[in-house]
Amino acid sequence: MSAQPKVTAHLFYSINGVVEAPDQFQFDAFGQAEGELMGRALAGVTDVVIGRTLWEEWKDYWAGADDPFASFINPVRKHVVTSTLSGPLEWNSVVVDGDPVAYVRDLAASTEGRITVAGGVQTVRSLFTAGVIDALTLTVHPTATPDGARLFDETVPLTRLQLVDSETTPVGNAILTYTLRPEDS
Repeated sequence: MSAQPKVTAHLFYSINGVVEAPDQFQFDAFGQAEGELMGRALAGVTDVVIGRTLWEEWKDYWAGADDPFASFINPVRKHVVTSTLSGPLEWNSVVVDGDPVAYVRDLAASTEGRITVAGGVQTVRSLFTAGVIDALTLTVHPTATPDGARLFDETVPLTRLQLVDSETTPVGNAILTYTLRPEDS
């Protein structure tokens, strides 16, 4: 890809499509190249869109952590997709007001920085298939896991993607970046 996309998502992905609970399958195949890629992916990100469940998990874990990712996630603005929470929220967070697709489109138009959609699965799925996410990166781990939500499940209609970047890491992951094919976006 030539220019940095404005709205991105990056998920850890098992070979059979599971994206939920990547801590159960990815840490034995996460090396220096994956860490560097994550650093590049987060550079310039000023806003994170995140589903409520993941936001609650991350807030409880990362808010007090001393870690390179904590240094990123704690101060960044977080936009929480939720139907059960109302503002104001702690942890530099706001509730996504109204339709998430329209909200993220407006956010992309009004912010100077880049936006990443961290999850959950349904949030990434709906924003990507609506054409709001400009680039979807999947770090495909050479692992099959029987349990967990899949990004592209039976609720997703036929969706054609275009591979725009790929690399293989020394620990055996395929890092694949997709956009929606132009005729489908």
